[in-house]
Amino acid sequence: MTHDAKTSAEDIAWMRRLAEEGAGTPMRGASILMAGGILYGLASLFHWALESGVTPLGVDLTWMGWGAATLVFWGVLAITIHRLKRAEGAHTHANRASGIAWSAMGWGIFALFVSMAVLTWRLGGEASQTLFVLIPSVILVFYAVGWAVSAAMFRSRAMWILSIATFIAAPVLAAFAETPVLYLIYAAALFGLMALPGYMFMRAASR
Repeated sequence: MTHDAKTSAEDIAWMRRLAEEGAGTPMRGASILMAGGILYGLASLFHWALESGVTPLGVDLTWMGWGAATLVFWGVLAITIHRLKRAEGAHTHANRASGIAWSAMGWGIFALFVSMAVLTWRLGGEASQTLFVLIPSVILVFYAVGWAVSAAMFRSRAMWILSIATFIAAPVLAAFAETPVLYLIYAAALFGLMALPGYMFMRAASR
């Protein structure tokens, strides 16, 4: 019984330290969120331009925008992660937990695309086309979860607002499925709910 009480007290003390640390620690790695929001927001604009006929290029080239954004993002990710490992304050419990959540989210999105590719191979492009238009909504749900975990770890009201707004944006995008406007709104969501907050949290961390 004494051992259980001691363990419980230690757990409570650890949770208290974690909460206090999160409240006073700036979020590290926000530059990754900013880069992702900008790069994929631009790719979404490129997709919209092709879908809406703004450019003379064919719709079959939409993969170029997403592919280029992914390659550049991987480069930014590799450089930023290397810098974060050497940065002071990046190894707090709050930042570790938040970093794991966003990393898992990224792998989840990657698994989603692999699953869609397998589905296309099994059912054919036409059969899976309807599911593909839901990808922006699903990705926003992943982002909303990432913001929710970060909000809990850093005790940030702003991050909770971002999480709720991102959750709301997901079904809004679904309402514009199979229209060019979908990718225009998706770009706005990426700029407003990822790139801009990422920039603001990056500036806060550098002070």
